[in-house]
Amino acid sequence: MSEPIPVSSALDEETARAEVYGLLAQLYYAPPSPEILSALRVAVTEAPAAGAFLEEPWRDLVGAAREMSDEAVAREYEALFGGVGKPEVYLFGSHYLSGFLNEKPLARLRTDLAALGLARDEAMPETEDHIAYLCEVMRYLIAGDEVEVANLSRQSEFFATHIQPWASSLCDAVGAHPKSRFYAGLAAFTRAFMNIEAQGFDMLP
Repeated sequence: MSEPIPVSSALDEETARAEVYGLLAQLYYAPPSPEILSALRVAVTEAPAAGAFLEEPWRDLVGAAREMSDEAVAREYEALFGGVGKPEVYLFGSHYLSGFLNEKPLARLRTDLAALGLARDEAMPETEDHIAYLCEVMRYLIAGDEVEVANLSRQSEFFATHIQPWASSLCDAVGAHPKSRFYAGLAAFTRAFMNIEAQGFDMLP
């Protein structure tokens, strides 16, 4: 997982998209490090253009980071996504798409990843349908150097197949959990960002 860079109006649109995916990957993969939370707490919350769709959910997420301690955010992560056995909220696509883990959606994902020349790092215990892994793949498809793979067509196909069908259900589950505060803010920001991504891909010729 790459270290995120706080979203800035100085970044061009594609770089900003890649950085948002990188940030989402970080925040969903593990309790955020003190460095990530420190960056969030000083992040700019006013969009360069009035009425920007992400401004309010981004402000709410930054506000939650400012109001909570590092330890409180870490405890919330463990309460929602950690623990021994069944977590309170699943972060895996197969759960939302089929009702079970390690099902056909994961097999299809692995096939598509292989076609992109990508594979899960052996050091990563989670399966590839973890939302953090999928966000990292999108970041690569946006910011990667290989034009044959890192292009809008590949991004659109991967997003429509492996993220869009279940991202809203994940956000619903996170946002509705009674222990969710920081991650409720993250879920709202995730939903808004994914909606923008879907609209953008829909406008492709």
